[in-house]
Amino acid sequence: MAKKRNKKAHKKIGSVPGSVIYTGNKESKELFIEVFDYNHDKFLEKQLNKVEDTFDFKLNDCVSWINLNGLNHVDSIEKLGLHFNLHPLVLEDIVNISQRPKIDEYEDYIFLVLKMLYYDGDENIISEQVSFILGPNYVLSFQESEGDVFDSVRDRIRQGKGRVRTMNADYLLYILMDSIIDYYFNVIETLGYKIEDLETDIFLGNVENTINKDIRDLKKEILRVRRAIFPLREVISRIEKHDSHLIASTTKNYYRDIYDHLIQVSENIDIYREMIWSLMDMYMTTISNKMNEVMKVLTIMASIFIPLTFIAGIYGMNFDYIPELHFKYSYFILWGVMIMLFVAMLIYFKRKKWL
Repeated sequence: MAKKRNKKAHKKIGSVPGSVIYTGNKESKELFIEVFDYNHDKFLEKQLNKVEDTFDFKLNDCVSWINLNGLNHVDSIEKLGLHFNLHPLVLEDIVNISQRPKIDEYEDYIFLVLKMLYYDGDENIISEQVSFILGPNYVLSFQESEGDVFDSVRDRIRQGKGRVRTMNADYLLYILMDSIIDYYFNVIETLGYKIEDLETDIFLGNVENTINKDIRDLKKEILRVRRAIFPLREVISRIEKHDSHLIASTTKNYYRDIYDHLIQVSENIDIYREMIWSLMDMYMTTISNKMNEVMKVLTIMASIFIPLTFIAGIYGMNFDYIPELHFKYSYFILWGVMIMLFVAMLIYFKRKKWL
C-alpha cells in the first residue's frame, strides 16, 4: 500500500518565478515577531503581531534582530520584503521549506538558508528551515513556527554577555548560525548513542523483529542529517573566501571556526553511515547464524532418525515370512539395536562438536 505523501510541496509547479507560496504544513494562527534592538549602551526587546511595526528598525543606530515565526503568513512576509527591498526570488525561497542550504549575495544584503535540527521529547528528529537576511545593521530570520535553538543567543543579548552587544550585525549572524551548528553536535551525539545501543543488542543476540526497523529508521535519520549539513560547508566557505562589505574581516575568523565544526560533524556522519551498514551486516549475519543453528538441530534429529526409520520400515513390510518375527525376543532385540544406534550417533556428534 502506497504511503500518503504531502502534495503541498508540488503546489509551486507551473507558478510564476518569484511567487510567494508556502510549501509547508505548519499553519500558525497568529504572526509572532520578536525584535531585539541593541548596542553597547542600550537594549530593547519587543514581541509584535504586525509586520509594519518592524519597519522603524531598518535604519536606526542599533543592531536589530527581527525574528519572524509563521511562514504561512505570506502577506506579511511580502510586506517585510518590500520594505527591506528583498528580491522576489528570495521571498520565494524563504517560504519554500524544501530549499537546500545555500547563500546568495546581493548588493545590500546576504541571504542564507540553513536547516535547524534537534530532537523532541520522544527522540524524533525535527528539521526546520531557517532563513537569514544579513543587512548593514540588521538580521532578519524566518521560521516556520515558534520554538528554536536560539535561547542562549537571546540570553546573551539581554544580559550583555560576551561580545555581542559591542559587535555588528555580522557577528549576530555568526552566533545565530553557531547555535544551530552546536545543536548538530547534540544530534550527532544522540545518533552515536542509538548506534551503540543497537550494536550492543545485536552483539548480545537480542535480535527482535523491531531491530531491523530501528536500523532502517536510524539510517533515514543519518541521511536526513547529512542532507542538512553537507551543503552548509559550501555556504561557510563562500563567506570566508568572498569579500563583502557586510562581513568584516575580523568576523571571518569566527566563521572559520564554524567551518571547522562542520568538518568535524561531517566526518562523524560519514563514520556513522559506515557503522549503520556494518550494523545491517551484523544483523543479517546474526539472523543467518540463528537460522543455521535451527537447521543444525533439525539436521541432527533427521540424521538420528533416518537409520531408525530404515529399521522400522524393514520390519513393517507385509511379507508372509520374516524369520526374525518368529523369534521370542525379537521385539526386545530390535529395541536394543535402535537404542544403541541412537546413543552411538549422539556420541559421534558430540565428539565432532556438532552438539
